[in-house]
Amino acid sequence: KGAPGSNATGGTIQVPLSELAEIALVNGPAMIRNENGMLAGYVYVDVAGRDIGGYVADAKEAVSRQLKLPTGYSLTWSGQYENMMRVRERLKVVIPITILLIFLLLYMNTKSAFKALVVMLAVPFSVVGAVWLMYLLGYNISIAAWVGMIALMGLDAETGVFMLLFLDLSYEDAKKKGRLRSMADLHEAIIHGAVKRIRPKMMTVAAASMGLMPIMWSAGTGADLMKRVAAPMVGGLFTSFLMELLVYPAIFLLWRSREIKPEPVAGEPAPVVGNVVRT
Repeated sequence: KGAPGSNATGGTIQVPLSELAEIALVNGPAMIRNENGMLAGYVYVDVAGRDIGGYVADAKEAVSRQLKLPTGYSLTWSGQYENMMRVRERLKVVIPITILLIFLLLYMNTKSAFKALVVMLAVPFSVVGAVWLMYLLGYNISIAAWVGMIALMGLDAETGVFMLLFLDLSYEDAKKKGRLRSMADLHEAIIHGAVKRIRPKMMTVAAASMGLMPIMWSAGTGADLMKRVAAPMVGGLFTSFLMELLVYPAIFLLWRSREIKPEPVAGEPAPVVGNVVRT
């Protein structure tokens, strides 16, 4: 017996492929993919001008309304959306833990739950400025934006502690010198402490903002990501600056005013304590 494709005398026989198989030109997949042991096909979508989460939510609704999958088929939204959902679940744990740790550190520093809560008030006010600036720049809420907000929380807590410290020092100094006999004296002590904090606070905001401005005007690789980290910090610093100078002193006044005895009304006798007439 001779080898296939050869005759008994050892010569070669030419056999056309059409004699062996049917040949046709058809369109087919360039690559066969599988996932979890099942055949998979990918549809790539380039999202521009809106956030991925909102786009996928609308796309899911449209697909579920217009597409009926046959038995054995499944549809999964993957890519950046899948990564975003994974990180969002982590942030649901990370952000509350971050806020709790900031509160515990403030409590350990101030030894007062009320003071720690007052400092924590800077967080929502700073978020207002962050959201405003991101809206003006046309940025959507993203993982990078949340990272910037977490960094902003720590910076606000730091500057808030110093503001409260200046108010406390001014109050204790006036109390030690016996200058807290009326609400007018308390007003003066609080204003004195707040005024001392204006320059350091302005320096902090200016230095942090100037350090972040090059990122806001950058255009290189990774600039889009870094801009969304820096934007919440820049916007939040300005609103927290106003909040700490306007709201903190007012809250401090309401808190400390309980320790100031009301002044007697003109024409009424001064209250007598034991054998001492208080004037």
